Amino acid sequence: MVKQKINLKAQFICSSCGYSSVSWYGKCPSCGEWNTMIKEGVVGDGEGIKQAKFIPLAKINVLERRRKRTEIFEFDRVLGGGFILGETVLLSGEPGVGKSTLLFKCLSNLKTIYISGEESAEQIKERAERTNINLNNYFFSDEVQIEGVLDALKKNISHFDALVIDSIQTVYSKDIPAVVGSLSQLKEVLNKLINFAKKNNLILIVIGHITKEGEIAGPKTLEHLVDCVLYLEGERFSNFRLLRVSKNRFGPTDEVGIFEMKEEGLVEVEKPTAFLDSSKNIASGKATVGVVEGTRPLFFEVQSLVVPTVLAFPRRVVKGVDYNKILLLLAVIRKNLNLPVDRFDVYVNVVGGISIKSTAADLGVAASLVSSMKNLPFPNSSAFIGEIGLLGEVRKVFYEDKIIKECQRFGFSKIYSSKNIQSINQIIPNTRRV
Repeated sequence: MVKQKINLKAQFICSSCGYSSVSWYGKCPSCGEWNTMIKEGVVGDGEGIKQAKFIPLAKINVLERRRKRTEIFEFDRVLGGGFILGETVLLSGEPGVGKSTLLFKCLSNLKTIYISGEESAEQIKERAERTNINLNNYFFSDEVQIEGVLDALKKNISHFDALVIDSIQTVYSKDIPAVVGSLSQLKEVLNKLINFAKKNNLILIVIGHITKEGEIAGPKTLEHLVDCVLYLEGERFSNFRLLRVSKNRFGPTDEVGIFEMKEEGLVEVEKPTAFLDSSKNIASGKATVGVVEGTRPLFFEVQSLVVPTVLAFPRRVVKGVDYNKILLLLAVIRKNLNLPVDRFDVYVNVVGGISIKSTAADLGVAASLVSSMKNLPFPNSSAFIGEIGLLGEVRKVFYEDKIIKECQRFGFSKIYSSKNIQSINQIIPNTRRV
């Protein structure tokens, strides 16, 4: 009996999902697509052994990295002081949230090449003119073959500071026989861009869309390749945007930049109370929470509507706060305050289309729920800071003293925190009818 010899010098990779195998399949075992398995050579085929060299870490010289500031303080704050030469930044967010508009403002002082596979030159120029920036610093191209882009850049690299790819899902490599936007195309294109940017000290900004379905076209697949990952979040029909950082090799990962969308584009927001309602209307179900984003105290308004239900299973509609957190707080309220929350529909919203990640908002969310259920409003001068445990206790949060000082500076006279209340039960006697 003759045994079949397996060829280990080649592998088959799915052009749709990136699944690899030493055998060819008509249908990919991972994603189920047909005729997507492409034969490729194994890395290192015919290559000899490379002897590794070990160097003491103490003898390695640390590079002094120069930063290029954008003159937009909120953006520089998130990056850690500006762009690093040769750095690759992945900017992501839902379509229409304002990623391109933000970059126009931030790169207006740098010589920038803007590669767009989604919009025409006329559309790009029209948006740029609305932001009142210096158009002479921008150069546009709609070429989406990466080899052609890099070949043209090599001849003029000394004239430019930054390269923007809008978006990475539209650019392709001629070396990969796969659909544009597929996983293999995304990785190949980004690897070529990163290698070119680092060799030439070019700032690379890559825009990637987040899909609601979480498909491979989203930027999640590319995060481990880049130096910095930024997320621009906010409702499309809200004025406010938050710029968060989830990965940063050259700076902090907990800072947040705040912007407001106006006719001239995204404008920096400096006041921590910008998200609060300027009117003095007092209503039940409303609470002001103080949290820290990075090292910066911010204030948000949480609104809750608790109404009797006619359904067998009460509705829970949540926006701006983690859904499971609301379920946890409702369970704590039922246990410690003996309120029949299972007889009510609950609706919770953070005003401004912003999402709150900090546990410091727990006390404020619980207060707004209790206020709406009992129809007892809190005064506008009230602020809530604190995490709530499963036993109903109010726990101290990170930077609590700093938030309290900001509360006092902005005129909040009644501050609920772990310093003056120890349990969730203590917020009910302090409510009053108005």
